[in-house]
Amino acid sequence: MRRGESGAMKSGSFSTFIARVDAAELGICRRLNSGALFVALRPTFQIASRLGDGIFWYVLIIALPFVKGGAALRPAIAMALTGIAGVLIYKWLKRTFVRERPFISHSGAIVRGMVPLDRYSFPSGHTLHAVSFTWQAVMHFPELGWVLVPFASLVAASRVVLGLHYPTDVLAGAVLGALLAQIGLAFS
Repeated sequence: MRRGESGAMKSGSFSTFIARVDAAELGICRRLNSGALFVALRPTFQIASRLGDGIFWYVLIIALPFVKGGAALRPAIAMALTGIAGVLIYKWLKRTFVRERPFISHSGAIVRGMVPLDRYSFPSGHTLHAVSFTWQAVMHFPELGWVLVPFASLVAASRVVLGLHYPTDVLAGAVLGALLAQIGLAFS
């Protein structure tokens, strides 16, 4: 076993497995990442990604009780708590798996569309939170779905288009976000 930069232990066979998965996803990453080359499209994905850093979700959580009244207080608290849990989970997973981002692993083939918040890619924390918060908000307030579902989808897509994540990072983030949303809904 060898020590990764983050201090996590990484076995040779696991590293080989991750390298094979990365290579298998390279074609999909390249096709989606080509969207970052279009000057007209790149800003849309960059804005969605930047808003998905947290500001959009923080505003949503804070605004819900003001806009929807007392009925939104418990859902907003549940969303905040699942958000904290999500951060803890994805940071732990990133330190454990130490999967390099596509633009690092495939520097000649994948264009970095913006600067990432951290080094590693698995899972996508942006997608985790987008799915978790959207699912919870829409279950309580279905009328928000027409805004939140397309925005969450754009955030998730932006992560691959901008060369910051592999599709499996986004898929794993979505699954974790859905699980956290179900936990949040049980308490709200």
